[in-house]
Amino acid sequence: MAYDDQNIFAKILRGEIPCDMVYENEHALAFNDINPGRPVHVLVIPKGAYVDMNDFSVEASAAEMVDLMKAIGEVAKICGVDQSGFRLMSNTGADGHQEVMHLHFHIFGGAPSGPMIKRIEKL
Repeated sequence: MAYDDQNIFAKILRGEIPCDMVYENEHALAFNDINPGRPVHVLVIPKGAYVDMNDFSVEASAAEMVDLMKAIGEVAKICGVDQSGFRLMSNTGADGHQEVMHLHFHIFGGAPSGPMIKRIEKL
């Protein structure tokens, strides 16, 4: 899938849409979700044009990979969930229910998240 530079995260990165920034480094940006699912719900995105984790894992530089992972850790500390725990989630593709075609991680915290997924019976 080709990267769509008109997605909402690309527009945030270009400054066309404001965000409630939590953290930024050279290769990553983190901001509060506008429709939070937990008391802490922050999105962490690479600044590069990557559709999903498949794209990022092949195309991103080592510096981009390191900065993205560091951003996740820093956000957890800033938001006070590094000790109590948090859920880190990234959806990829249709089966993963990816809604914005720009790689992003959700950090959920501040309340119990419950079971990871509901099991389905084998067909």
